[in-house]
Amino acid sequence: MSERHTLRQQIRTRRKALSHDQQQQAAQALLERIKAHPDVKHARRIGFYLANDGEINPLPTIHWLWTQNKDIYLPVVHPFTAGHLLFLHYTPTSPMVRNKFNIEEPELDMDRVLPHSGLDLMFTPMVAFDQLGNRLGMGGGYYDRTLQGWHAHKLGPKPIGVAHDCQQVEQIPCEEWDVPLPEILTPSRHWRF
Repeated sequence: MSERHTLRQQIRTRRKALSHDQQQQAAQALLERIKAHPDVKHARRIGFYLANDGEINPLPTIHWLWTQNKDIYLPVVHPFTAGHLLFLHYTPTSPMVRNKFNIEEPELDMDRVLPHSGLDLMFTPMVAFDQLGNRLGMGGGYYDRTLQGWHAHKLGPKPIGVAHDCQQVEQIPCEEWDVPLPEILTPSRHWRF
């Protein structure tokens, strides 16, 4: 088993062990961090995700962003281009489906698709992160592919990682395709790299 695979298993087990109360407290702390984030005030179109597998729950934040007249976009597994994401406008009435990973996503409607380059900010989930801003995802490379333009030329939405504090590790074993993040928000800290 690779070091990355082992690390993924360990950290996924750690975050899934968080109690319901710990998850709720983390979601509220995330909301407070995002309310105070200077880039959120000026952003109009924001990419987010729906929690899965013990990830920090962004729904309280998404609900608050709607009250601030922000447009929220969620990732959808691209139906024709393997390993890629589309971003669909998400509202309280969006029809939802489960994708091949059993993750809830908006039902595909090409009229609601926004190229990811049209997002102002993209809040990204992760399995683990380190003190240098390196991010370890679930292993499919979806976000790494999506963020290549940012990594290479600072094109596209500014990515901000979102994680529980328990997802921090000493060092991520990086690969050449991994995209480090400029910022990561946890319930207790705002990391800038």
